This record gives sequence, C-alpha cells and structure tokens, in this order.
Amino acid sequence: MMNQDADRTISMQGTRIGGRLLVADNSLRPPCQRACPIQQDVRGYINLIAEGEFDEALRVIRNTNPLPSVCGLICAHPCETECRREQVDQPLAIAALKRFATEYGHDDGAEPQTGAKRAEKIVIIGSGAAGLTAAHDLAKKGYGVTIFEREAAPGGALGAFIPQYRLPREVLQRDIERIVALGVEIKTNSELGKDFTLTELKDGGYSAVVLALGLPLSRGLNISGVKLDDVLLALPFLKDAKLGVGKSLSGRRVLVIGGGNVAVDVARSALRLGAGEVHMACLEARHEMPAFSWEIEAASEEGVILHCSKGPKSILCRDTKVTGLECMEVKAVFDEEGRFNPTFYEERVSVVDTDVVIIAIGQAADLSFLKDTGIKLNQRGQLVFDPDTLATSEEGIFACGEVISGPGTAVGAMASGRQAALAADCYLRGEKMPAPQPDDSMDVGELLATTTEEIKRLERQEMPTLTLEERLSNFGQIELGYTERTAVKEAERCLRCGAGAEYLEDKCSACLTCVRICPYGAPVATIAGSIDIRADQCQSCGICVGECPARAITFRRREDDQIRERIEAAVAEASPSGAEPVVIGLCCSYGAFATSAFTKFFRNNYKPGIRIVRIPCVVKIDTSHLLKLFELGADGVFIVGCIEDDCPYQMSTFWAERRVAAVKKNLDEIGLGADRLQMYTLSDPTVEKLDEIVTEVTTQVTRLAPSPMRNRRGEA
Repeated sequence: MMNQDADRTISMQGTRIGGRLLVADNSLRPPCQRACPIQQDVRGYINLIAEGEFDEALRVIRNTNPLPSVCGLICAHPCETECRREQVDQPLAIAALKRFATEYGHDDGAEPQTGAKRAEKIVIIGSGAAGLTAAHDLAKKGYGVTIFEREAAPGGALGAFIPQYRLPREVLQRDIERIVALGVEIKTNSELGKDFTLTELKDGGYSAVVLALGLPLSRGLNISGVKLDDVLLALPFLKDAKLGVGKSLSGRRVLVIGGGNVAVDVARSALRLGAGEVHMACLEARHEMPAFSWEIEAASEEGVILHCSKGPKSILCRDTKVTGLECMEVKAVFDEEGRFNPTFYEERVSVVDTDVVIIAIGQAADLSFLKDTGIKLNQRGQLVFDPDTLATSEEGIFACGEVISGPGTAVGAMASGRQAALAADCYLRGEKMPAPQPDDSMDVGELLATTTEEIKRLERQEMPTLTLEERLSNFGQIELGYTERTAVKEAERCLRCGAGAEYLEDKCSACLTCVRICPYGAPVATIAGSIDIRADQCQSCGICVGECPARAITFRRREDDQIRERIEAAVAEASPSGAEPVVIGLCCSYGAFATSAFTKFFRNNYKPGIRIVRIPCVVKIDTSHLLKLFELGADGVFIVGCIEDDCPYQMSTFWAERRVAAVKKNLDEIGLGADRLQMYTLSDPTVEKLDEIVTEVTTQVTRLAPSPMRNRRGEA
C-alpha cells in the first residue's frame, strides 16, 4: 500500500530517483531522447511538468544532466529538431521547459549522493562543459577530483565567452555549486604549462588526468591590416564584455568577420557596447552559415547587417585608422568532396565601410604545454587520441570536449566529458572500456498523415523577451522564462511518443473494439487476423485501454496499474479507522489543474475522509477503477476534468462520461445508488470551484446511508 507522498511523486520513469522505485517501463525510445547527446529523458520530465510535478521533473533532468540550468538557456536542443510535434504544428519548446524546471523545481535539500570512496585522485584540466561533466561523474563514482582552470572564475568558455544576455554568470554558478557539493575542488588562475606541469601532477599523487582544455584561442587572419589598433579578436572581446570591462563602441561602425555562433555573439555584444552600426561578413551564403538559425534571426532583428558570400581580402586604413574591409565574392566555400576550401571571384571586389574590425573565424586549442611530454600530435597539430577510450598517447591521460572534437555545442562537450569519465574509471579499475552495446531499444517512427490529421493543433507557447529597446541598452538576459501556466500549457503539447498502448496477445480476442474506437487509427487488424497497435501512431490517450472487453490492452508505462495503486492507497488513507465516510475525488492533472495552486490543494489533507487522486486525463479512468473504489468501501466518488476543447486528446470527455454513466447504472442495479458517483467538467478551473464541488459531493454523501462495503476498507 502506498502512502500519500509516494502517490504524489510517481513519475513512471522505470528507474530509482530520489529513493523511490518507479514503475517498469516498456516504452519505446522517443526521437527527442535519441537525438540528445546525453540521452535526457525528455518525455519523462516534460510530462511531469505537464502534471505539475516540477520538483520531480528537475530530479529526472539531473539524473543525467549535471548542468541543467546552463542547458536550459544555451543548449542547441537537437531534441527539438527531431520532435514529432513538428509534423503536426511546431516542435515542443524543450529547452525552455528544461529552464522552467530548473527555476520552479526544488531539490536544494537533497544532498548529492556519491559512490563508495576511492583512494585514487583525478585531476581535470579545464572547467567548461566537458570538464565539469567529467568531474561530476567521477565524483559520483567516489573519486577525489580536482579541477584546474586557467581563468579567474570556473566555467571555461561558458563563463568566459558566452555573453551575459544568453548565460548569466549566476545561472552557471548554480550548476557549478552543486558539482562542488559532491566534493570537487576547483582551483582557478591555474594554467597548465605555466603554473604547473603534467609531471608535477603525477608526482603530486594524481592517478589520472583528463584534458578538457577547450578552444581558448581566437584564430586570426593572414591579410594586410590585421595589426591595426582597431582590429580585434573575438574571444578577448567577448571576455572583456562578459567581465563588464568591454571597450565602449559608442557610435562606431563595427564589422565582424565570420558566420558562426561566436561571430553572432560578437556582433550582438558590439550593439550592446554602443556601436552605431554592426555588420557581419562571412564566406557562406545565408543558408550555409554555421551559426544557429535562431541566433542569426535574433541578430538581424537587433539590426545586425549581413554580408554573405564575402571573403576578406584586406583591411583598409587611412593614417593607421581602419576605414573598411575589402572583400571578394565567394564562388564556393566547399570543394566537390565537401571539404572546406573556399574559392573566389577575385575580380568581383567590394568594400564594406567600417572603423572597427573583429575577427571571429574560429577558435584553436592552446597545446603549448605539450613540449617535453609524451603526448603526441598528428600532422595537423591536433591531439592523437583513441576514439573509444579518449586516451592520449601517454598512459593515464585522457582528453575530451572541443580540444579533440573541434568547435561544437555545450551538450556535445558534456557527452564527451561523460565518456572520458567512464574511460578514466575503467583505467583505474584495471578494466577494459565496455564495448558499445547494441541498442535493443526500439525507436519511434514517423507519424502518418492520417494520424497527424486527427491530432489537435495546439499553439506553441512563445518565450517572453525583453523589448528590442530594452535588450540593446544593456547585457540583461533577453529571454524572461515561462510562467507556470505557460509551461504547463506547452508541456501538454508533448505527444508522449512511444509511451502509448500495447496489447497482450494471449488475452486479445480480436474483437476489433480498439480498431473501431481509436480517434487516431493506431490499432489495425492484420492479415493474420490479429491486432497491431502501432506504437509510433498511438497518442497515449487511453481510450482503448478502458474499452477493451478482454482487458488485453495496457499502457507501455503501466499507468493503469499506477492508477489502481493510487486509488487503493487513497481509500485506506482517507479513513484509517474504517469508520468515517469516505469520499474519493479523481481529478485531471493537466492544464490549470497542474499549477501550484491546485497541487497545494491536492496535497493538503484539508478535510478528514476526503482524498483526491490526480489522474493524467480523466479518459484514463476506466469502469474497473470506479467499481474498485466502491468495492473498497468508498461512500462517494467524484470526477473532475476539463472541457473537451481544453483537453489535448480527442473525445476524452465523451468516453469519460460514457464510463461514468455505465458505472452509475451498475450502482443502481446492485443497490448502492447512482448518486454516489458524479462527474464535473470545468471550463475555467479554479481551486475555489473545486472546493465547491468537494463540499457539494460530501454534503450529498452524508445524506446517504453508509456504504455496505465499508467493512472491505483496507483490503486491496
């Protein structure tokens, strides 16, 4: 029997989180999780947000993500690119929902758990996304971990170069503090090759070294004029801006050379430092630019002027003052084999007037520390490493992140840091790195047009932002974050891909009921005369689960079993002595019902003899659940849901009302009386309306004779 706290925290993840053993999971892997470099349970935490379980959503995120606050703001969100909701209207705002969970979820009191203490000490060079992730994972395994960071504050590129308007320092610090709480020590202003050497680390008792050096150097250009005073490099420029000591560009005309994300950050930062005009010149055509499309759009909205397909030829000057950039028109950026090999129409030359040039054409690693070490470089001056173990040519030294991959995303660096942590752990245990296991989990396929036609269109919730005037006047964070109601509404849009219904072949009688009633056409009859519930088309509404006469259909995430456990617990808790009248409410947990006002209401034992069980949509309540409540001795039962137009599922109210009518008829037939069961739908749910319903139902129940099933209370 479950207690009320356990009832509230069920999240259907099939794992152990926060000390709670969650249900078995037979679901398929959704595309969002497949696309995530660190395999976040996106479906899991989004559905917890949709049900108002913000604390649990944050715990699920942190189960695989040591930098959730960072990822909520700057993640490249490849999960959104793969979101099947885009086949219906627009993809889910997954990154925004992750951010919401970090801001509204609370688990500050939960002490990070580490494995058994180990004797070995590990040092990590660099505290960017890769280094912090490696440190987190190794500390969780019980190792003593020390991070050395060359900058004055931890965070690597996250802290030094990403503008404050995208990633405020205090947000990054929240994630770092939780990693430090695991016992990780961070030493700043400590540069490898300058303040210490690899030999000194090994002599100091460190058993393994992880190089998470990042790419801290800006690449320059070999053209005339680059030595002029007003020709700057991207990373030093961004670093000064982040520290609040950026050079004023008031009224200046700035030209940024480059088309990547760093170039966009430079251009937008220049605007905030007062530039009168900001231009970007890049080799690529607009559709080829390596910067993320949403970053380019934001820059354009703020007034950055793009000059695409332009290659820098020389920086022009007059009396040592920059006057412009001479450009050649680009013929092609890549050659026939797809390699970066720009070619130009050298006779097609133009000039972009400017008085400040900032070069943002790429970053490089600082490997100057490698002299007098056994670590090898390849012909291109890059670290030689094993792609599986990330081991360098010197024993006990591993490398991860952008120093081996080149420029990439923060979440990609995190995945690399995780791989390095696993490799270092295996090395110190004297074990081989486990071979990649065949992926036995089934992936979810595409939605069919016949399915998407039946899915309700739900508008994506836009992220509120500062106005254009507000954002350009300072480095304040642009995106303001979702409100509780907006986040819940956005999370409702999740299609719960791969977590729908499955049928039990040994119970199925092939009656075709599921085929007839499914609004989405997910079940189909096969040539062999059996039923196939197509998992990639199922929308997890639960209509077929409740209507199958043979009870041959269940949820892949066992939600029907959970509902049964919840209602059994509710009856037992409502009347510990077994003598009081018991009224059980079954309430939708989506929409307004998921906001904190309702969740607080549900969690308070505000009246003896009354318990409210939250259900992920009332259509998931079937007749067996209702009859079970009366069998266990409930004197009255009420159901509260939203109106049909507010529900993400098709025909939910119709089927719920139909089941209630069937049970009311049964109650009359067995002499208990139909008045013991009521259903309500609310168009604008409020706590006050729900409280009125509770009062109305309890008043009505007290006028009825006690249920003759009271003596069954406590029996499961």
